[in-house]
Amino acid sequence: MSAVLVTGGAGYVGSHAAYELAAAGHDVVLFDDLSAGHVEAADRLARAFPAGRVSFVRGDIGDAIAVGRALRESKATAVMHFAGRLLVAESVAQPLAYYRTNVTGTLTLLSAMVDAGVDRFIFSSSCATFGEPVGTPIDETHPQRPVNAYGETKLVVERALPHLERATGLRSVALRYFNAAGAHPSGLIGEDHDPEAHLIPRAVAAAVGHGTLAVFGTDYPTPDGTCIRDYVHVSDLASAHVLALARLEANGSSGAYNLGSGHGASVRQVIDSVRLVTGREVPFTLEPRRPGDPAALVASSDLARRELAWAPKFDSLEAIVATAWAWHERHPFGFRTPGSA
Repeated sequence: MSAVLVTGGAGYVGSHAAYELAAAGHDVVLFDDLSAGHVEAADRLARAFPAGRVSFVRGDIGDAIAVGRALRESKATAVMHFAGRLLVAESVAQPLAYYRTNVTGTLTLLSAMVDAGVDRFIFSSSCATFGEPVGTPIDETHPQRPVNAYGETKLVVERALPHLERATGLRSVALRYFNAAGAHPSGLIGEDHDPEAHLIPRAVAAAVGHGTLAVFGTDYPTPDGTCIRDYVHVSDLASAHVLALARLEANGSSGAYNLGSGHGASVRQVIDSVRLVTGREVPFTLEPRRPGDPAALVASSDLARRELAWAPKFDSLEAIVATAWAWHERHPFGFRTPGSA
């Protein structure tokens, strides 16, 4: 098996992808600056597998020297790229920060890959590249017209990749996932952002008495007036990344794939699911819309199912919420212990 450098590997989706890579027999190097990731996640992954299977390097994708050194020392033959900024509302307020990290940082990483002769790249993209949908479910032929800087920065990289392949031979797979959710079924790793922006963990937190959930927008053109999103389990996303790597390792062509469950759930439906799974009420307030939020985003993942043989295992919102709830019950403070920094 090959060695894979996983940028952002101590973060949410990155750590789950690292787990699946290691389980498949790959050597995995987690490359993370810990601005959003957790060294505890890296430690848990390292202990879960044979010695040396998973290792950790602290570094910034914007540091060309550090990235180049990590590629050379790990003898990586592929990179999975998760490092980046990912908050829609923040991207609207701080677009320069998003271009600096998500575009300039990624180009620095790609340049280091070319210099090191690493020619397989799995890119964590987003449904935010599509913007307001002209129809649902959204497949790969849907126009890409982002409505926020986050989506735009992901699309900039997607558009650069074919040019880079023609010039250098670097092949890539871009995976546009919809709303990542849930936690690893083992309870080893899970979602732990600070601050937490994702709906399901915020609803779970509200259910156990940590504040009140803010529902942004009740006047969208949806059945109950709240936003609709396609929630896909993080472990299912992770398995898609491993399948995408296998495609490139088998000399398959570059491509881009949408990853989602194929059905949407409104904010109110998520609240109902959290109430059902936890047996607790979810206190919430109704707030105005946030800028840059489309009304509904639902995926068609037919192409990924056909070409990557991807088959999600978590096929209901309740099943996804149940893993998030199990993670919270076992780790009420996330990766941190009470009183830690």
